[in-house]
Parts: sequence; structure tokens; C-alpha cells
Amino acid sequence: MMAEEELYDLLVPPGVPRKMLYDVAEKYDVEVVRRQQRMAFANMEGDARELIAFRGKREVVEEVQKYLFTRLKEFIEE
Repeated sequence: MMAEEELYDLLVPPGVPRKMLYDVAEKYDVEVVRRQQRMAFANMEGDARELIAFRGKREVVEEVQKYLFTRLKEFIEE
């Protein structure tokens, strides 16, 4: 019996442009999933929100993180 490979999630911060989400989904071997995440700031203390995450192998998720942060930095600086 083959062991199931461990998958990792990269939570996507609210407000990331849809175009970037589509780019990641097309470019990388990841699954787009929804995750409940407890929020712990301002008036949202303890509230749970459904966030989007990219799920995949560790190496791929690390590449996605680098790519997404680079794209977000470019977007902010425009």
C-alpha cells in the first residue's frame, strides 16, 4: 500500500485580485479549496471566515507563495 502524500495549504489573503488567482490555478499543479479560518483582529475576534487556499505538494505551494507575493508587490507598486 502506497502512503498518501501530505498536502499543504497556502491561504490567500482577502483582496487578492481574481486574475492572480486564475493565473496561479492555470500555471501550477494546485487545487483551489475553501477553508474556515478564525480571525483574530479588530472587531472580528473569534469570527470564522471562509477563505480560499491553494492546496498542493510542499514544493509547489512554496513556488506559488513566491510567485503570488511577487505579483502582489508588482500590483501594489503600479
